[in-house]
Amino acid sequence: MSTTQEQAQSLADKDFIRYSRQIFLPEVGEAGQLQLKHAHVLIVGLGGLGQLAAQYLACAGVGRLTLVDGDRVELSNLPRQLLFSDDDIGHHKALIAKQKLAVLAQGCEIDAVAEHLTLESANDVFARLLAHDEETRLVLDCTDNLAARHCINQLCIEHALPLVSASIAAFNGQLFAVDQQRFPTGGCYHCIFPSNTRAPQNCSSQGVLGPSVGVMASMQALLVMQLLLLATPPTSATEQTGNQSFEETSQPIASTRALLGRFWRFDAKSLQWHSAALTRDPECEVCGLKPSALMQSTTAVSFKSVPNRGLL
Repeated sequence: MSTTQEQAQSLADKDFIRYSRQIFLPEVGEAGQLQLKHAHVLIVGLGGLGQLAAQYLACAGVGRLTLVDGDRVELSNLPRQLLFSDDDIGHHKALIAKQKLAVLAQGCEIDAVAEHLTLESANDVFARLLAHDEETRLVLDCTDNLAARHCINQLCIEHALPLVSASIAAFNGQLFAVDQQRFPTGGCYHCIFPSNTRAPQNCSSQGVLGPSVGVMASMQALLVMQLLLLATPPTSATEQTGNQSFEETSQPIASTRALLGRFWRFDAKSLQWHSAALTRDPECEVCGLKPSALMQSTTAVSFKSVPNRGLL
């Protein structure tokens, strides 16, 4: 084995010290930390959820982040979007986040896209995500409106990518992860909320407490890290065509069955969590039995020009 190959399979001394509290966990170890280093996470939405999840993932050692948000920082964002300050008001969230995260986590490569994600603009964004075959890839939905969420869900189904989604409005939070490759019976976002679902209110109209948003963002980042730690590296013998597979490790941090295909609800008033199993809808027009109709469905048409506005 060459020196370069050996270095790629071990952490530098400085990184070992930096991430030592994670590495000390037998469920992580040096191998797990390297898994995080070779991961690429796309975060759509840099509001209360996205900006905090990005901080956790970058500082935990995730090797590459792509940040997508067309919004600019507003005064009303500051009580719960703690990555931003008064000096950032009027500037693009994605660009400011990239600048600040580069200081917090110098080992993380960060790409910023200061525009809203739509089906029309997604080709370039997902091309960046899929550009490096050696990386484990995952998508975070941190938006706060149904149109954006359906758009992201459809793109993840098309590109066979795992999706972790979270949201909160008032005192009601929700969290789930779906992956059609590893756990197809868990369905997708469209199975839970069909395209004709009446759009619920978001925090812009209902309000929200900053710590409640922080709880959901932290849980979202934790779920992402667990899924990345369970991922079989694409360079291994179990490499899948163009995508990673999720396999149990020798000391699993959790079971993929416990993480995928589950829907968690958080009641911020009572501080209680409730969960339920997700079931795939065989008639789902996104992940159901007729995938050839995906792009021709009314669902696809309705998202073509809808930005991810209304972020937490």
